[in-house]
Amino acid sequence: MLRFVLSVIVLATLAVTVAAGEGKVALKTEIPEEMLVGTPPETLALLYPELEKPSKDGPPTLMVPKGTVNLALNKEVTSTDARPIIGELKYVTDGRKQGTEDTYVELSPGAQWVQIDLGAPSVVHAVYVWHFFREARSYADVVVQVAEDKEFTKNVRTVYNNDVDNSLKLGIGKDRPYIETNFGKLIDAKGATGQFVRLHSNGNTLTDLNHYVEVEVFGQPAAGSR
Repeated sequence: MLRFVLSVIVLATLAVTVAAGEGKVALKTEIPEEMLVGTPPETLALLYPELEKPSKDGPPTLMVPKGTVNLALNKEVTSTDARPIIGELKYVTDGRKQGTEDTYVELSPGAQWVQIDLGAPSVVHAVYVWHFFREARSYADVVVQVAEDKEFTKNVRTVYNNDVDNSLKLGIGKDRPYIETNFGKLIDAKGATGQFVRLHSNGNTLTDLNHYVEVEVFGQPAAGSR
């Protein structure tokens, strides 16, 4: 009898697991071509062994609900640096990922952030970010947050944090700093809800400047916001 009950429990668990996986698809996005003109990732990995090394198996995969789209495309971008050194803030969400001089924005040295207004409350499943990748580097204090309001005071959720020494005073990060490549960084946002997405950085291994080629925010409108 006990064996029968255990079998029923196992089958029920499997059924729930299968049901939970139904309706999900692999997130897909366009990966820009590699355009290395400087330090290759292999060299940077030798100089900084603590960094997460680029995958040799191509871009990462993440399962997301059907109907998930890039909510950030052509959405408004604001920043702590309202007058970038190079480029325009709108480049962050314009859909161009080539990494050429007319597709990235360069922000001033030190701690800076860019913020995307999704236009409506949303369920965020993933954030995909490309910093400057034509020359291998690693950006410091990368923190990605989702919130209900533009001041980031309501329902703030941190979905990625590699600020290991709490330089930004947003909490000690447990994520590992990584080497930039054309594959970008795919972040699982785990269904965080909010209308605003803020991405922090604090210079990189080559300069004190901050760069963004593109940020994609994959999700769906929250219930009641359609």
